[in-house]
Amino acid sequence: MAEDITKEEWQEQIANDSNAIILDVRTEEEVEDGFIPNMLNIDIRMGQGFLDEIAKLDTSKNYYVYCRSGARSAQACTLMDQMGFSKTYNLIGGFMNWDGEISE
Repeated sequence: MAEDITKEEWQEQIANDSNAIILDVRTEEEVEDGFIPNMLNIDIRMGQGFLDEIAKLDTSKNYYVYCRSGARSAQACTLMDQMGFSKTYNLIGGFMNWDGEISE
């Protein structure tokens, strides 16, 4: 079931979640401008390619999903729910709103 969480909840939950996977659904160009460390990048704009890559993931893990503003990641969470993922978290406000650690 997808859940929208704030950046504060996101940071706190990931710090305490040994089953967490951070999923960045932005484009390669967007990722080059910076990203949340230790993420997995699968571009939702790839359409079927995105679904194919998502299908390879472990559905029992907890996925923390983000994009630039929170719209594409919400869409990704919905798709992942439909594909049988048990826990997906959407970062409210996306990367634009993120003030935590960043890698470049």
